[in-house]
Amino acid sequence: MTRSPFDPLSRRQFIAGSAFAGASLVGGGVASTGWAQDAADTVAEGFDPLRPPPEPEPPVQRNISAFRSKDWRPYFDSLRNGAVLVDIDSRALHFWSEDQSVYKLFPSSVPLSDDLTRRGRTKIIRKVDGPGWAPTPNMLKRNPEWPAYIPPGPDNPLGTHALYLSWKYYRIHGTHDTRKIGRKSSNGCIGLYNEHISELFGLTKVGTQVLLI
Repeated sequence: MTRSPFDPLSRRQFIAGSAFAGASLVGGGVASTGWAQDAADTVAEGFDPLRPPPEPEPPVQRNISAFRSKDWRPYFDSLRNGAVLVDIDSRALHFWSEDQSVYKLFPSSVPLSDDLTRRGRTKIIRKVDGPGWAPTPNMLKRNPEWPAYIPPGPDNPLGTHALYLSWKYYRIHGTHDTRKIGRKSSNGCIGLYNEHISELFGLTKVGTQVLLI
């Protein structure tokens, strides 16, 4: 049996220390009970440095109406090959089929920060069922201990399916870490629940339009 490069005890020690340090910073030095509970749950599950839990976000007033259906016409000239709209602010992904018979709205994860966020028009250039994952060169510089490649499976950060975009290193993909959906949690990609990316995978094709706003 191959020993994991990340020792389970080290994971627990790391996240336990991070939990106390992070909780003391939330709310200007006042510990966040909810965040601390999340951290405790993570300790029990085991910390994985390749899939760390989402960072706690400051409390904001949510507008539930932001997660609502949209019309495709303000965003696309046509629905040729189908169309995907990713609304970064609403943390939602919209899909319209070419014949307008199918419309889907899925919650998504979005990039961690503005400097990791790319907006504009692109398209799907490749579809992979059971993707492998390799960190980018910049990721390896920041985290030299990371493996150069993770094969398909439950430890893969891309989940069960991936839609590769014409922008290098950018994808719409699944995730096995469901805590990330609806939050700022990615290094630039757009994440969906595995059951949703599986559905979107079957609806899209190479050439499907994608717009991130």
